[in-house]
Order: sequence, then C-alpha cells, then structure tokens
Amino acid sequence: MLFQREGGLQIQVRETIGALNRVRDDELPRMEVELVDPNRSRLASYDLIHVFSAINGNHRIVESASEAGVPVVLSPLLSPAWSRAAGWRARLADRLAGRLTDWNVQTSYAQTKRALQLARLVIALGGPERDAIRSGFLIDEAKIRVLPNGISPHFFHADGALFRRHSGLDGPFVLMVGAISPYKNQLGLARALAGAGLPVVLIGSAQRADQGYLQSLLYTPGVRWLGQIGHDDPLLASAYAAASVLALPSQGEVLPLTVLEALASGTPVVMTDQSALELPGGGFALRQIGWNDGAGQRRAVCALVDAPPERAAVRALVAEYSWPRVAAAIARCYVELLELPEGVDCAV
Repeated sequence: MLFQREGGLQIQVRETIGALNRVRDDELPRMEVELVDPNRSRLASYDLIHVFSAINGNHRIVESASEAGVPVVLSPLLSPAWSRAAGWRARLADRLAGRLTDWNVQTSYAQTKRALQLARLVIALGGPERDAIRSGFLIDEAKIRVLPNGISPHFFHADGALFRRHSGLDGPFVLMVGAISPYKNQLGLARALAGAGLPVVLIGSAQRADQGYLQSLLYTPGVRWLGQIGHDDPLLASAYAAASVLALPSQGEVLPLTVLEALASGTPVVMTDQSALELPGGGFALRQIGWNDGAGQRRAVCALVDAPPERAAVRALVAEYSWPRVAAAIARCYVELLELPEGVDCAV
C-alpha cells in the first residue's frame, strides 16, 4: 500500500535503491538492490532486508525476516518527540491495554519497539532521532548508526528562471512543498503572514479528507496552489531556487527531503523545531520554530526575505548529503552486518 500515494517516504525508498545500485567503490562489493514484491518474492531469498518505517505493521516484516535468518536493517523514521518520559507513558499504556483485553491488543508503541529490538542495525536520520530511539524505546545505542537522507544532484544546480516563467511571479514569495493537511500546517503559516505582502505558493496534493482544508487555504488572500509536481520534474527544482524562503511549519518531521532540497538549491528555510535535522552553524539559513508559533514564524520568514543569505553558503550546508556519499555509507553498513556472525548485532 505504501506506493499507492506519493510523498517523502516513497521518494526516499526509490532514491535509496537507485543510489545503492549506482555505488562504485573498489572497497565495496557490487550489490543488487530491489524493492521486495511480496507477491513474487520470499524474504528468505535475500541476503539482507532494509525496512523503511517501523509503523503501520512493518514489525511483521522484521519478524518474518528474522525468523528466516535474514538480517534486517531498519530505518524507523521516528519523531524526535519520543523522550524518556513519553516512552514510559507509552509502555504503561501498552500494559494497561494488554490487561484490559487479556493481551489481545497491542499498541503501536509495542510493535515499533519489537521491530527495533529485532533489527540487527538501526539507521537514524539525525542525532535527535537517535536520541528518541535510545530514550523512548530503550534501544542500545551500539546498534544505531546516524546517516542522513541523500539529495539528488539536480537540486544543487537548480535555477529559478523556469519557475518564474511558468508562474509569472517576479518578486519574493514563500514556498511550501508537501502533502496539504492540518498536520503540515500550511494554513497556520499563511494566516501568520497575512499583510506581509508575501505570496504563499503551495505545491502538493490533498487527500479526500483534507479537501476542506485545501479550500480554506485557497480562500486565504495571497495563497496560490499549483497542485502536485513530480520529484524529477525540473519545475520543482526551479521552484525551490526561485523561492525566497521554503516553509515547513508542520507538527513534526524526521529529516524532510523538501528542506534538504531547498537548501541544496540555495534557498533558506523556516521549519518546525520538532525534527531530527541538525546543521551546525546553519542558523543563518535554517530557522527552526515551534509549529504553533505563528508570530515567530512570521519574524523568521520576513528576516530571511529582508536579508537573504548568500546562496553558495546555503548550498554548502548540505554538500555532504549527496546521494553517492550517503549510499556508500549505507552500503558499508550492509557489508558490516553481513560479515557478523548470525544473531550478533552491530556494535560501534
């Protein structure tokens, strides 16, 4: 069901597969990486399984692979909000649910923890996610690696001219890319920017349940919706490069591709502070504000519009996130895991 819609996770999976198959390193074996087709393939036919996301029943995939003796790498994509206290409350709720239902009901927390425990190596997208895995789910840090998402090369060379011709926008504007929903909070930012004289451009689609939310956005002065634009469409990269600021005021993110891609295009970002993204020294181009702090978001956006950072310096913040570098690091994790004796987890 994952690929019945399009979003950051689907792009991450496809891009990871493509980048791994392109790895050329004399110190690494050639590998063949493919998306598992559960109707045609058995997990036991693979040397290693990499599972993306620890929720929505994916713990069953980890369990099945483990039972077949196939080592599992897990990218759990967990919110940094999982603190030690949040984990304690979730474990208490799981025990209560079990007792009330004679252990016939299991919470999503318990399923996620099970997947993390069975995986022989866990990949976190940043330090905050690593801390959430360790503190919220009590997973040994020794089997956690921190590796970011990669960024496609064409974003680093993006130019805004194509988008400006397509849209007719000549002046400053704020761009928001992603699913249109209350969780992403586009309406909150659009209202916070009321009267600032900054058009807000939306790229993305809304599910049927969020059509009313989309209509509210379209009734908001200054908001313009362009619908969905494909990840590989040059118009998307050009939109990033043309924007004055990319905004992502959602209630929580792990390591959002849209932010990395905007920075790679040289565009500064205002985003939620509930994220795994850490860019030391990046405060001049990356402002992280509470999702419900409209006044703070407005100040941050206007400051970046009034004094835009130098584009080359913005791109340099994410230069190490290139796909060849990230894919090679993932491949080394695979090799490390396959060289370990069965039943032994990776250790630092």
